[in-house]
Amino acid sequence: MKTCPNCNEEVEDSFDLCWNCNYSFTEKHVVEIEDAAIVNDRKLNCLRCNTAMDFAGNSRFHEGTQFGIFGNLFELFENRQSFDLYTCPTCGKVEFFIPQK
Repeated sequence: MKTCPNCNEEVEDSFDLCWNCNYSFTEKHVVEIEDAAIVNDRKLNCLRCNTAMDFAGNSRFHEGTQFGIFGNLFELFENRQSFDLYTCPTCGKVEFFIPQK
């Protein structure tokens, strides 16, 4: 685990982007979500219909539920992941991918 210099959250060693504040460990600054969409240049085809897939942005997911104003305190220790989302304009298939460096 490594610590984000921007928000002091613990991040998996294999991640290049902080899940909490979008700090890029490779670029040494906070990356805006719009910047990530512009930088993304993956060319993917749908596995069902072989149509070019559209990049739909980056989504952050976590395990668990939130209750109350502050949420569940145990969520501080839950697993959080960030994925690039791609959608097929023809058949509606959605695919998740690990963000590129």
